[in-house]
Amino acid sequence: MTVSADLARGAEVLEFPQGFVWGTATASYQIEGATREGGRGPSIWDTFSATPGKVFQGHTGEVACDHYHRHRDDVALMASLGMSAYRFSVAWPRVQPSGSGPANPHGLDFYDRLVDDLHAAGITPIVTLYHWDLPQALEDRGGWTNRDTAERFAEYSAAVYRRLGDRVETWTTLNEPWCSAFLGYAAGIHAPGRTDVAASFAAAHHLLLGHGLATAELRALGAKQISITHALSPVRGSDPDAVAVPDGIMNRIFLDPVLRGVYPADVVARASRFTDWSFVRDGDLELISRPIDLLGVNYYNPTFTEPRPGEPANPVFPGSEGIGFPVPDGPKTAMGWPIEAAGLTELLVSLSRDYPGVPLMITENGAAFDDTLIGGRVDDRRRVEFLDAHFRAAHAAIEAGVDLRGYLVWSFLDNFEWAYGYDKRFGLVYVDYATQERVPKDSAKWYAEVIRRNGLA
Repeated sequence: MTVSADLARGAEVLEFPQGFVWGTATASYQIEGATREGGRGPSIWDTFSATPGKVFQGHTGEVACDHYHRHRDDVALMASLGMSAYRFSVAWPRVQPSGSGPANPHGLDFYDRLVDDLHAAGITPIVTLYHWDLPQALEDRGGWTNRDTAERFAEYSAAVYRRLGDRVETWTTLNEPWCSAFLGYAAGIHAPGRTDVAASFAAAHHLLLGHGLATAELRALGAKQISITHALSPVRGSDPDAVAVPDGIMNRIFLDPVLRGVYPADVVARASRFTDWSFVRDGDLELISRPIDLLGVNYYNPTFTEPRPGEPANPVFPGSEGIGFPVPDGPKTAMGWPIEAAGLTELLVSLSRDYPGVPLMITENGAAFDDTLIGGRVDDRRRVEFLDAHFRAAHAAIEAGVDLRGYLVWSFLDNFEWAYGYDKRFGLVYVDYATQERVPKDSAKWYAEVIRRNGLA
């Protein structure tokens, strides 16, 4: 019996709302390759990956999945699986090799072709303007700690819109600014690899300012739907302080400015020992909180906390001294992340309650497992079980009144998984990196049936 039949036997039929968007997602540096073609300039991830000891076994995105040359076949494969939407990111250094100035027409040509191919296949393109590959030239001038980077981001966003705006409706400004700011500038485990807590708060603000400035540019040019995507995690624990610190750094410091026009008072107070917040200027929060049309939700697992006197701060959560982050017993992904689908329902319901009136879309959810190709097949039943449980959790949120518009599975292809290199596989499609052969996993075939039915059987 197949995995899908195992899951279907005796299960109730859960149908999603008419028009619900089913799709998948990727990011430019993780799949494109061709890092030195078409006039592309270096990004901070090119630099970070080439630095010894930063990425697993010295892996880089120089070739990745070679999507730059194989995008037409990849789009055809998406279409064969019935995908209705594809979220991809534009590589800023492909469009502006130095991070500013005239747009590189050859870089925009690639995305022009990709968007046309998607439309021809009946797949809706969803563009993410920034998924972490900052031009190295801007990092050399301070990166996101420099207010000017926010201005340059708005300029770049407008350039991309002018080329693609006639065929793209949904524009996402930033992907997971928490990762960019705190993994990149505080913990140093992502590009650009800096370990400066004060810089991480400045970077967080300038990322949000870049979102606000880009939103203004996109609106003026006629963008129909603007969004921002956050990495969000419900924080659990019995001690209110142990919950508030990571919740403030991962969730509220990004949600509140965009959706309420303020920084959380407790976060500002705690962070004042690292920074005087002088980078926040009059009018910034009004810019940052310009209305959006959709909030992207990236969910992987809850965050668990407990008081632990004497514990040093977790570098990804500045100010978390005395807080432990236990990983509970139970099933985990290959990343070591606990599998808890109920956390997705909890997150969606709380977002709908705390930030009402903003439609939601799951823009990333998926799992890495130790997939192997045997006889031309990848039997990834654990991924099927993972997705089935999370789809049901999303359906429960809809039943509870959440305005959830769609679900984009992370990710379409196995790819360069940042500091983990090619060691972790999140894809619905297996990639043989030596040959670039694509093989849809069992989960891809199962997902195609979910899309066809618009529900779970």
